[in-house]
Amino acid sequence: MARIAVIGAGMGAMAAAARLAVAGHRVVVYERTETYGGAVRRFERDGFGFDTGPGVLPLPAVWRDLFLKTGKEPLEDQVRLTQVDPSSRHVFADGTEVSLPNASRAGVVAALDEALGSGAGQRWGDFLVRAREAWDRTRRPLLEEPLWPNWSVLAAREPYPAVPHKRLLRTRRAATLAEIGAWELRDPRLAALLAGHALGYGLDPGTAPASAAVLPYLEHAFGVWYVGGGIRELARAVYERCVRRRVEFVFGADVTGILEKDGRVAGVEWAEGAFGARGSGGGTVAEADAVVATGPWRLRGLLPGREPYGPGAVAPTAEGLFPGRVVVCLALRGGREPGAAHRTVVHSPDATAELDLFTAEGTPERPTVRVDRPDDPALLPDAAHESVVVTATVPSSAGYDWSAPGAADAFADRMVAAAERAVPGLRERVLWREVRTPVHTERETGAEGGAVPAPALAAAEGTLHPSNSTQIPGLFAVGGWSHPGGGLPHAGMSGALVAGLIVEGPDFRGSR
Repeated sequence: MARIAVIGAGMGAMAAAARLAVAGHRVVVYERTETYGGAVRRFERDGFGFDTGPGVLPLPAVWRDLFLKTGKEPLEDQVRLTQVDPSSRHVFADGTEVSLPNASRAGVVAALDEALGSGAGQRWGDFLVRAREAWDRTRRPLLEEPLWPNWSVLAAREPYPAVPHKRLLRTRRAATLAEIGAWELRDPRLAALLAGHALGYGLDPGTAPASAAVLPYLEHAFGVWYVGGGIRELARAVYERCVRRRVEFVFGADVTGILEKDGRVAGVEWAEGAFGARGSGGGTVAEADAVVATGPWRLRGLLPGREPYGPGAVAPTAEGLFPGRVVVCLALRGGREPGAAHRTVVHSPDATAELDLFTAEGTPERPTVRVDRPDDPALLPDAAHESVVVTATVPSSAGYDWSAPGAADAFADRMVAAAERAVPGLRERVLWREVRTPVHTERETGAEGGAVPAPALAAAEGTLHPSNSTQIPGLFAVGGWSHPGGGLPHAGMSGALVAGLIVEGPDFRGSR
């Protein structure tokens, strides 16, 4: 039985901890804050509840696998899962609206044809077929296996089979999502639909590789799900599974260093401190045979003067260059009308200006917003009220001063004005609101600037995160800033990969 120290209680870290405990190891999780879940948080006030992290769950099979492998119990025995139908409603700049059925390609094609005109649905459906091919080509090396030592082969070829496009006497193929929208979808509303998926994952459609087509495919193919009581309930269930498997949690524990001995990790040093602040005074040493930390930025801070990744490893993505999110929690008077969509995406009328956020030139004047209106009594004081969450992708604190007086509220005003296109009369119904910016994200997760990591993507301009193993024996990285990147499904996969590497050794190649 090995002693394993896990730094951080995010979703990927807890997924690894549960699997390692089941394998017979003694696992202790040291969490700097007062709670578990990382970015999967809940804000509560006056009987209202709000998910301030992810609002829906794609690919629940990842978490079903965790619960089966750590106790032979269905995930549905621990949380209430329901498919969101429609999966999303979209309000475009020209006023056109469409509701897309959940996990039904034929239904999506029919809905788009009816709303946008004959042929629109077929173009989107054909795009999903090509996206499936990209998914089939990249699923295993990007999600189910540790990052290959010769990772550069993943950047050698674009896996998305783009349609040849004649332009200026040349035949070209789409290399980015924006080019797919312009050359293959050929409708500004379909292009906005595709761009909205990229923005939701913190990607710039103008630079995101065509292989990012797997992101809308993932939602269309496997459905979008809601966890009763909010996604925070998934974090609770994973935490409780860890506790039942005798994983120990130490909250308020600020790990200040990773110890080494004889060329490998030997433990961690930690101190008690206030939430969000480094501990002071003498540290406590906890010996460990292996250490799991959340991300390269965390590893470097705990190994001053040491480079955890060897020559030829994927250069860690500068998390400060990724955008963050602003979340506006709205407590509303008046109940949710029957048949209201769970999620509505209100698309910006100025897509070009909106993408300035990726160059740190400021916040968009009229942003694309995602409006979540869960039909969930657990989040309400009574049926005469409604809980609504509005989310927008924004520059992280590395590119914008969210702590400046009035900055957060001014942008929240623009978000709520945009959301009113999805919920008429919204502003008149607001009892109070809570605005959360990348400043909150940084305090709660430790990610520099409050940035949110994107999933791993193949192709020359793809996004590859550092591997889960390091050049220091016994030291591993888990979570969104490590392979295979950000997102709830990816966090669960990251935990499975780290556990496999520790239990089976460096020759582990993923579950078959």
